[in-house]
Amino acid sequence: MARAVTRRRKLAFTLVGWTIGLTLFFPILWAILTSFKSEGEAIASPPSFLFFHWTLENYAEVQARSDYLLYALNSVVISLGSTGLGLLVAIPAAWSMAFAPSKRTKDILMWMLSTKMLPPVGVLVPIYLLFRDFGLLDTRGGLVAVLMLMNLPIIVWMLYTYFKEIPGEILEAARMDGATLAKEIVHVLAPMAVPGIASTVLLNIILAWNEAFWTLNLTASDAAPLSAFIASYSSPEGLFWAKLSAASTLAIAPILVMGWFSQKQLVRGLTFGAVK
Repeated sequence: MARAVTRRRKLAFTLVGWTIGLTLFFPILWAILTSFKSEGEAIASPPSFLFFHWTLENYAEVQARSDYLLYALNSVVISLGSTGLGLLVAIPAAWSMAFAPSKRTKDILMWMLSTKMLPPVGVLVPIYLLFRDFGLLDTRGGLVAVLMLMNLPIIVWMLYTYFKEIPGEILEAARMDGATLAKEIVHVLAPMAVPGIASTVLLNIILAWNEAFWTLNLTASDAAPLSAFIASYSSPEGLFWAKLSAASTLAIAPILVMGWFSQKQLVRGLTFGAVK
């Protein structure tokens, strides 16, 4: 009897999970399908789901009109660069907060997290003026710096959580064996926190890849990533839904593929330390 109840409960949770997952994925699926329609079929009412004339003309036109590879390269450089730079700053910061805390450590962590609650538009003008005066507008380096700073609180918080699960006695033993601080972090702490660091890297690459506010306001053409590539297919005259969907599909395809192949590592990292 208990086994039957457990089986029904498991089936119910599975159905609920699939329902939520498909509901969240449906807009992405609809955009992908729309990218294979003509403009007329894209705005037809009622819309057709699968039974329409499939065409690749939108992808051909998007590729002819825009240099997709340049936008994609900018997204790769900006997302990887901001994440890597953030790790260089966040790992020592998270180490100090986890293994050498002060009475203000909790306050600092809460203050860092509170900065994420600030609307980005609230600091747009001063950051734009700084970028203009230092010649950072429409540069990859400028976007790497600003996205690193915007996501740094999340990186520090995640790494701090993972580091807290590592016994401090192991690091003390490394110090007694003569390990310097740098060797302690690189050769002892980092290997033990690989799942947590990996999940932090993946999450922040996704956040940087999907960032639109700063990339649209601080770039024009040279450093514009895929978020600007998508925005270029809207115009005052209206939206070209099929071409916009094709551009969106091209923009999200790399991150979807990366997320699919790294989902196990991401889940493992996000649950790191949850069960002792």
